[in-house]
Amino acid sequence: MATAFHLQNDSRKVNLDAKGKKFAIVVSEWNSNITTPLCDGAVNTLLKYGAAEEDIFVKMVPGSFELTFAAAAYMKQGKVDAVIVLGSVVRGETPHFDYVCQGVTQGIAQLNAEGLIPVIFGVLTTDNMLQAKERAGGKLGNKGSECAETAIKMINFACSLEK
Repeated sequence: MATAFHLQNDSRKVNLDAKGKKFAIVVSEWNSNITTPLCDGAVNTLLKYGAAEEDIFVKMVPGSFELTFAAAAYMKQGKVDAVIVLGSVVRGETPHFDYVCQGVTQGIAQLNAEGLIPVIFGVLTTDNMLQAKERAGGKLGNKGSECAETAIKMINFACSLEK
């Protein structure tokens, strides 16, 4: 419910202008019933705020753990202004969930700490599939769309530091 409160009471709106910016979106194939709507939300939001279709690059990777490698590859290429990583890890009966979540979280955090462009963390880490669906276009909104807005804001932040 914190998301609903945040969305209704956000008085800190900034200029969300994606025109002329380039975005990479890296999406996990695992749990594609969740990650596809997240990706659609991100793409539609970027287009809504002026990004051109040819400036949005979407690539799939097998799972959430591979998102860090793909984001790093885009960063090294130097052709995008931000990378959005989208995945869905649903808790199971083994500690695999913990290892994957910890690995991808630390990997993306490290890229953000050491990189020159923002990498936006859009990996859902939920206890069950219903929670994931609620965050991928369900009653709690679309986290992919929120990640796209965050990417635009972080590009603006990075540009403000250059002045």
